[in-house]
Amino acid sequence: MRYFRLFATYLRLGVLGELEYRANFWINLLQSLLELGVALGGLAVVFTHTDNLGGWQPDELLALVGVYFLIGGLIRTLIRPSMSKFMEDVRQGTLDFTLTKPADAQVLVSIQRVEIWRMVDVLIAIPVLSTALLRLGAQLGPAETLTFAVTLLSGSLIIYSFLLMLSTCAFWFVRVENIQVIFMSMWQAGRWPVSIYPAWLRAVLTFLVPVAFATTVPASAVSGRITTATLFGSIALAAALLLVSRWFWRLGIRFYSGASA
Repeated sequence: MRYFRLFATYLRLGVLGELEYRANFWINLLQSLLELGVALGGLAVVFTHTDNLGGWQPDELLALVGVYFLIGGLIRTLIRPSMSKFMEDVRQGTLDFTLTKPADAQVLVSIQRVEIWRMVDVLIAIPVLSTALLRLGAQLGPAETLTFAVTLLSGSLIIYSFLLMLSTCAFWFVRVENIQVIFMSMWQAGRWPVSIYPAWLRAVLTFLVPVAFATTVPASAVSGRITTATLFGSIALAAALLLVSRWFWRLGIRFYSGASA
């Protein structure tokens, strides 16, 4: 509960800060709608020439687009802004202020900045997912709902752990912000199921940059395509990456020389 209260405090500060620039809401809304239009337009073009794509039907891919926007909204609202602030603090030596607080420093750097206007991606994702489910005729029972929630949580934790490890490289390298830019470029591949890509790229998007576990796997759960092995594999990878990212974080802290060092 302590960390929930901390997050609520950072969220309130983020909202107050963003309210100073309310035009950003309309800019982000327009940007998200344009991105959604491009994604849906791409689907329309593809399915004028084929009935399925890599074994995926149109409505199943619509669900995938919804999941893509949902996780993308979380990344842009909380994870990426917090990691950017973390890397900036390491470079400027101001991480000292976080390390000296009476709370877990990793938790603090992970929730320290909230760009609330990016939540429009999440708001857009909800009607897209709802439309896909209605068109699929899916009746999500308790088991299906739990499976979707578990894969969604696992995918979010996988992306968080991966970005935390990338950001922790700031303890050794001067500027690593471009790593986030590269990641977000690869993230766009998550709008499509990984099964459509060549084997080498499918392996990259599954194991090297785990985009597939954040988008394709939850969408598979929604559309009833997920297997038991994939479900437990997603959970196991999330747990493993959480442990590895924690270890890597603690290792990086040992190499930190801040303003007070």
